[in-house]
Amino acid sequence: MKLNQVTVPCIDYAASVAFYKTLGLIQIVDSPPRYARFECPDADGGEPATFSLHHVEGWQGCDDPLIYFEVDNLDAEYQRLRVAGLGFLNPPEDQSWGWREAYLRDPADNRICLYQAGEYRRFPPWRI
Repeated sequence: MKLNQVTVPCIDYAASVAFYKTLGLIQIVDSPPRYARFECPDADGGEPATFSLHHVEGWQGCDDPLIYFEVDNLDAEYQRLRVAGLGFLNPPEDQSWGWREAYLRDPADNRICLYQAGEYRRFPPWRI
């Protein structure tokens, strides 16, 4: 089994599309104002996962689910995105589980985590 698709709600289609393009996702479907789909850049050269936006009336945002996007160099990506105008909830921080994380919110108030985990993503010392 392979996770292929995640869809999150949006309230301002144009702002959400711009946000995820700024993160580096590649838009492959554009059906304003209700639906957009993106491919996640795949550094491995494999089949990329997709990520979608679906317009929801009255969405108030939430903390869960939390969407994680892994990047190779979190500190550089954090700086690039700040220069591009995205606001973060916190700068990159080392976590006790070996990941480095920075959080932000998309225009629909969905919580996003950009992180760098390396081998610990799949092979932490406590793996069963």
